[in-house]
Amino acid sequence: MLNICVIYSYFLTFFSVSLFFLSIYFMILDYTCFLEFGFLMINSSSVVMTFLFDWMSLLFMSFVLFISGMVIFYSRDYMHGDLFLNRFILLVVMFVISMMFLIISPNLISILLGWDGLGLVSYCLVIYYQNVKSYNAGMLTALSNRIGDVALLMSIAWMLNYGSWNYIFYLDMMKNDFYMSVISYMVVLAAMTKSAQIPFSSWLPAAMAAPTPVSSLVHSSTLVTAGVYLLIRFNFSFSENLMYLLLFISSMTMFMSGLGASFEFDLKKIIALSTLSQLGLMMMILSLGGYKLAFFHLLTHALFKALLFMCAGNVIHNVGNCQDIRYMGGLINFMPLTCVYLNICNLSLCGLPFLSGFYSKDMIAEVMSMGYLNIYIYLVFYISIGLTVCYSFRLVYYTCTGDFNFLSLSSISDSSKIMLKGMTGLIFLVVFMGSSLSWLMFPYPYVIILPFSLKMMTLIMILLGAWLGYEFSKFKISYLNLSLSNYGAAWFFSGMWNMPVISTFGVNYYPIMMGSLLYKSLDQGWTEYFGAQKIYNTIIRGSLGAQIFMFNSIKIFFVLMLIWILIILMI
Repeated sequence: MLNICVIYSYFLTFFSVSLFFLSIYFMILDYTCFLEFGFLMINSSSVVMTFLFDWMSLLFMSFVLFISGMVIFYSRDYMHGDLFLNRFILLVVMFVISMMFLIISPNLISILLGWDGLGLVSYCLVIYYQNVKSYNAGMLTALSNRIGDVALLMSIAWMLNYGSWNYIFYLDMMKNDFYMSVISYMVVLAAMTKSAQIPFSSWLPAAMAAPTPVSSLVHSSTLVTAGVYLLIRFNFSFSENLMYLLLFISSMTMFMSGLGASFEFDLKKIIALSTLSQLGLMMMILSLGGYKLAFFHLLTHALFKALLFMCAGNVIHNVGNCQDIRYMGGLINFMPLTCVYLNICNLSLCGLPFLSGFYSKDMIAEVMSMGYLNIYIYLVFYISIGLTVCYSFRLVYYTCTGDFNFLSLSSISDSSKIMLKGMTGLIFLVVFMGSSLSWLMFPYPYVIILPFSLKMMTLIMILLGAWLGYEFSKFKISYLNLSLSNYGAAWFFSGMWNMPVISTFGVNYYPIMMGSLLYKSLDQGWTEYFGAQKIYNTIIRGSLGAQIFMFNSIKIFFVLMLIWILIILMI
């Protein structure tokens, strides 16, 4: 009997391949297909469910299905021994179905269905390992995403001005309309929460409390990319001011996450911050008008990031669920295939020529260099690219090379055939899909004309970042580490500029202080003395007086009778 994981993974992979070829067909013929299902028709008001199939939605769906197929196959071994494996797999499938809804919806109502589905199922998956840390992470994730859900609900309300929620028909035509500008701002706010841009970034590393297969799915092609995908769909309606705002926020996010990852020691959090950096990159090129480039990088990033998490999961699995990279080292001798995959993904992330990440990242860098922008954006962009290489090389140094720092009595090996098969399914795409997609998506090549110095800038920053990452790692107790450990700078950089503190303690502090004051003044203070306690004491005294009458009833009766007789005699 075939395992449920194998059945689901085969099913999803088959669908993925079918959709991929269908998307190529749609792309070549420039087709767009709308499917409308009518539910109800009352007095010429119809309730319909609309689906949009074009090359973009079909291609993205094929990638999501393929990655989720590989992840479910990988989970068969990673989650081996879990008592509720079927529940886990069903949650993952629900997650993927929610993403499908979001991808193929040209309608804000059905987008909300997928959007909220992602939020709710992600909460269930983040708290899958039931402990306090997971619950806190789950609440932070759910509540951060609720802000975006509310923004989306408000944009739905504003969309009533147009008579329909099918936003796809109004984007270009109503670009300068006030209502459309309000809707655009709301959609950007929603996308910023879902894609964890500043100031909503703190939930992304916290969501690492989920099992690693979930992290692989969330960070490659589902939850965090939903915001970017929504902006790619909405990009025709953005005003210039909104694009500048988005450009500034995304550049800061990219820089902040690159800096944070260079000081982090948790393996999964480094990769999570790397995702945040790449999301910043996508948003950045999107706000410069290159929505196709953003989509291209979204697809290539999904491939190598999914595999990067799967490699991390295999490493964590082997070193006894330890996630601290300082306890690893020299794993290339024990887990050669996993380390090879990890290195290929890391180099693709850095933009090594002719791997999939290079085609999208290099083109984004060169298109950005050709634009007429200020020195701030240019510098932040290239410094962030350098930081990406810095933390990638630091990660490789700490895990694959260097000294073996784990227990001397350990059985680390590439023994899991199922996990390796799931990872091997992705490695070929990581290497070859970038070039294939660039030929498919851009039949007319981008003409890039740059002077030699600007052309070589990407390469210079990559080499500089690699050297810095290696130097930081080599001297584990370096002057830099010693000088930073005494001050708050390292804490500030590695703590994502204190954003997790602000979004947890910052939100809780004033309500808790207010609660304490109310408790002192109301529950334990004058209000209590003159209010509930006063009533209580009065009733007690009254009842005590009544008790005296009750307990001495015969005596009181005779005394009252005597008084009554005396009164009668006197009258």
